[in-house]
Amino acid sequence: MSIEFGPVSLPDEHARAGALQRHASLLTPERSLGRLERIGAWVAACQGRTPPKPLRRMRVVVFAADHGVTAHGVSRGGPGTTRELLAALETGGTALNVLADTASAGIRVVDVGTDTDTPGPDHVRRGSGSIDTEDALTGDETEAAVLAGVRAADAEIDEGADLLVPADIGAGVTTPASTLVASLTDTEPVAAIGRGSGIDDNAWMRKATVVRDALRRCRPVTGEPLALLRTAGGSDLAAMTGFLAQAAVRRTPVVLDGLAAAAAALLAEELAPGARSWWLAAHRSAEPAQVLALDHLDLDPVVDLDIRLGTGAGAATVLPMVAASVRLLTEVAARPALPADADIT
Repeated sequence: MSIEFGPVSLPDEHARAGALQRHASLLTPERSLGRLERIGAWVAACQGRTPPKPLRRMRVVVFAADHGVTAHGVSRGGPGTTRELLAALETGGTALNVLADTASAGIRVVDVGTDTDTPGPDHVRRGSGSIDTEDALTGDETEAAVLAGVRAADAEIDEGADLLVPADIGAGVTTPASTLVASLTDTEPVAAIGRGSGIDDNAWMRKATVVRDALRRCRPVTGEPLALLRTAGGSDLAAMTGFLAQAAVRRTPVVLDGLAAAAAALLAEELAPGARSWWLAAHRSAEPAQVLALDHLDLDPVVDLDIRLGTGAGAATVLPMVAASVRLLTEVAARPALPADADIT
């Protein structure tokens, strides 16, 4: 398997420094806005201009897929759960709908792997293999899923997106995501897995067993991102990886959500070194593997709200804060200049 991404250029450090300098001239005590100043400076660096332009088209792209490991009882969601969630998303009935609407962010759904009789143009396969005993995908399916993510990023950017959020919908996704993170950070299963959809102790132990067995299968391919996705990922995680890498190549800022996005981010950084400079970690999840991944990427989450829901909910919660950090740079009045002969003693 071979997919090559273009070079990733770094955000503009002159624009970042200019934004921080601009904050120092505003009618607020110096450094009094804390993290908001740094977020605004990050957006300025990504845009390559100070002050940055207001964020007009923030977009959440949801990658949907089913996972074979749900047959082992590692998730509260069983067969059909993913389709139910997608139906609720379509009718505006999910937490993501509410949070994205609050942030004035649009939503796009990319079905890359649900168990459906009516596949769309980006559909790779009907669910992934059970990663404890078989590969999640074939090599060709892995490449197809990564390229579906690339196309989704290109489509959104070509349509004018100025900030992106990759999100997930899929029962059982935290099991392969935890496996990927544990493999890439050399972490034992019991230290990497969480409660996911709210599983009890027995389901947690089943999940630990699945991750342990999947990690054994990962050992020969840990240094090969695409082979690792093939072995223990899934079409949604592969698509998110391609999406994140391509967004960085195209100099577009991304806000990362929970565990699935963090796992994909680890792999995207391997495929497109430097991509992490274009990402902002929205929140610290209740999933241990997400924290491990963000620490590995040296990304500091903006908030910690004890959110364990995926689906882009945590990232959508932070979007208004990101938009506000940009407006602070453009709308807060500057401090009046002192007259040249002013006595400041």
